[in-house]
Amino acid sequence: MTGQAVKDEATRKVHLVCNAHIDPVWLWEWEEGAATAISTFRVAADLCEEFDGFVFNHNEAILYQWVEEYEPALFKRIQDLVSQGKWHIMGGWYLQPDCNMPSGESFVRQILLGRNYFEDKFKARPSTAINFDPFGHSRGLVQIMAKTGYDSYVFCRPSGYQKVSSNFIWRGFDGSEIIGLKSMTHYNSPLGKAEKKIRNVMQEHPADNPLLILWGVGNHGGGPSRTDLQEISALMEKEKNTDLIHSTPENYFAEIKKKKDGLPVHEDDINPVFPGCYTSQIRIKQKHRELENELFATEKMVTSAWVHGLIEYPASALDEAMETLAASEFHDILPGSSIQPVEETSLRLMDYGLEILSRIKTRAFYAFAQGEEVAGNGEIPILVYNPHPFPVEDVLECELNLHDFNPDGTFGNIHVFQDGQEIPAQVEHEKSNLHVDWRKRVIFRAVLAPYQMNRFDCRVEFLPAKPRSAIQETGDYIHFKTDELRVEINKQTGLIDVFEVVGEDMIKSGAFQPIVISHNPDPWGMRYTEFRDVAGTFSLLSPEKSAEISGISAKSIVPVRIIEDGDVRTVVEATFGYNDSYLVQRYYLPKQGTWMDVETRVFWNEKDHMLKLSLPVHEETEKVLGQVAYGVQKLPMDGTESAAQKWVAVVSVDGKALCVLNNGTYACDFKDNELRLSLVRSPAYSALTDGKSDFVPQDRFSPRIDQGERLFRFRISAGEAAEGLSHVDREALVFNEEPMAVSFYPSGQDKPAGMLMQLTDDVVQVTAVKQSQKGNDLVVRLFEPTGYDRSTRLVIPALNLDEKIELKGFEIKTLLINTEQRHVIQANLLEEPY
Repeated sequence: MTGQAVKDEATRKVHLVCNAHIDPVWLWEWEEGAATAISTFRVAADLCEEFDGFVFNHNEAILYQWVEEYEPALFKRIQDLVSQGKWHIMGGWYLQPDCNMPSGESFVRQILLGRNYFEDKFKARPSTAINFDPFGHSRGLVQIMAKTGYDSYVFCRPSGYQKVSSNFIWRGFDGSEIIGLKSMTHYNSPLGKAEKKIRNVMQEHPADNPLLILWGVGNHGGGPSRTDLQEISALMEKEKNTDLIHSTPENYFAEIKKKKDGLPVHEDDINPVFPGCYTSQIRIKQKHRELENELFATEKMVTSAWVHGLIEYPASALDEAMETLAASEFHDILPGSSIQPVEETSLRLMDYGLEILSRIKTRAFYAFAQGEEVAGNGEIPILVYNPHPFPVEDVLECELNLHDFNPDGTFGNIHVFQDGQEIPAQVEHEKSNLHVDWRKRVIFRAVLAPYQMNRFDCRVEFLPAKPRSAIQETGDYIHFKTDELRVEINKQTGLIDVFEVVGEDMIKSGAFQPIVISHNPDPWGMRYTEFRDVAGTFSLLSPEKSAEISGISAKSIVPVRIIEDGDVRTVVEATFGYNDSYLVQRYYLPKQGTWMDVETRVFWNEKDHMLKLSLPVHEETEKVLGQVAYGVQKLPMDGTESAAQKWVAVVSVDGKALCVLNNGTYACDFKDNELRLSLVRSPAYSALTDGKSDFVPQDRFSPRIDQGERLFRFRISAGEAAEGLSHVDREALVFNEEPMAVSFYPSGQDKPAGMLMQLTDDVVQVTAVKQSQKGNDLVVRLFEPTGYDRSTRLVIPALNLDEKIELKGFEIKTLLINTEQRHVIQANLLEEPY
């Protein structure tokens, strides 16, 4: 349809959506962001009152909270303007987060916080979600938005993205749908140039009717100006065949919905955008994951204690921790594109959230501990709380003290008993370095009963010395073999040459090779989709350099060596170097199971480079999968850098899967049967160039991101794809939300609380257990993680409930349980009954 054709037909409608994109932090700290929000909102309020028909749109609850606290009179004006329809609450989230790295449950909390705030303060409930600036969008967002009351979504990035048209149906993993709009122009306009932008967009898109145009000074606030509004008013008078109106996203989509049946369908994510952000500022990403894990695990613990009548539910403390998590997910914090002071204050904020959670989690733990029996004579109890509604079999760790110092040169060996039966255990070097035998780090393998406290009793046996390793070392290899697992570690390279599971060798030789990638000072990785320019690799250090890096007084130490061995596992350590950087890699090899853990400690001193771990696989690869927000995404196999969450899996054409779990990394790439896990990038802070100038000043020192010591943990498992992929979500959850273990002598004054709940199947996830935000109902959120329909039974003995739950593939299902009436109903993600 041509522009002339539009004029000959009905009047064209153009929706002008004025906004002021305000980054709470980025090139500035939050105090300046608050100042910008207040001044921008004040000007916008003035212009709303001055210009008839003008509507200002803004989102992000965190900005309104600042206005409410620091300039309450302005906040009251905004409330009045909203009630008059002159100010529109847009989007309704807590803020505009990164839209790839937060977990699905984190996105739910972003929306829940924002929805509750805007309904409470403004009686506003937007139906169009807004994420103008985030760097790509997970497909898992669709179901989340659909189940939190949204029917449409506006975004701007990636610019030039060809896979979606301006308006389209976005279909989620479970079949949910919303209408998406990829804005043809960016979200802002230069000061005094809004009218020019509007004319240009109308000319460039003559066939779009209706048309939505975003305008307003942005990035550091500004919004509308008097000059812009005067010029737009004149344009409205001049345009005879176009109905130019100040509008809202909801008004635009009201017209688009009439054409919904003719819109194209998109069944994928909307990525990649700025893939360097999947790795930059890895401390932020690791701390964010830690805070996610602690929030959701703590909620599960304290909810059980509340349901059992042991404590009051700490709603306000949990809400405060939830807000720190939501703030940390802002799209210039979590992606690592902000300045160094923002990095430091964001870490401080997340530590504050973790401290809140530590205190209330410990309160719940000791409330449960009162139901345990008094320790027997000579016994040292270990109490372990399993927050998951299914049995957990894993290697557990706990430090404890012997009853007194052991000064006679013998070694106090620990035997661990569960229900009177001895279980595999060993003592490894404790985290401290005292010269006396007193502090003990106990490693034991056990099966934890679901969603309750588990009791272990330790007894001490004094031996002449610590037991020596029984692992065979011959020639160039350390050989490790059990009935299920065979691992060969090359002593000449420090790498794994064989990882054989039940007779199937799953990797090529040289696995876990640290690779250095050359890049530039740009933390976003703009104009790039992959990072594969290999500058070099880490190699084994000499015995002399290994001793120096290990911090020991001996002049030399072999660079590949067994440092622990017992009934539970063998631990092998290798030391590597590259230029001015060093790396200590530990392989944790279990005596039972088909997995191994890898711990990589990096001392990184390279600039404008990137570190990856290489895992080459034997078999021809059919697909690579990664966990994303409430879904599983097929990842590219052409070397494109991609984002996933707690796990990625390489699936071979013959039905085998190699699964890699992590506890705080997000990026990887795959090409030519090689998976590369991205660990660290070291660009400059917030560095951009137009291609003509340098990234950083050339006359001074410029700090780089992620210099120094960083620690990474991975778990690698392998086997049949059908079985492995059905269990990997639970395994990754346990790897992240770890059971809490403390050595404690209970009083025995109460009865055991018992199990809160259990799922009867071995696949379905419980992603949230909490008290409802409004009222005091019990909220249980379930998720089917494999894409196949299935059922489970939810058993809650404390409430005498046993409910059969049917779930479709990738379905999120929220249950609202009245703990007094013991009645179960389904609800949306806002905890509202259907």
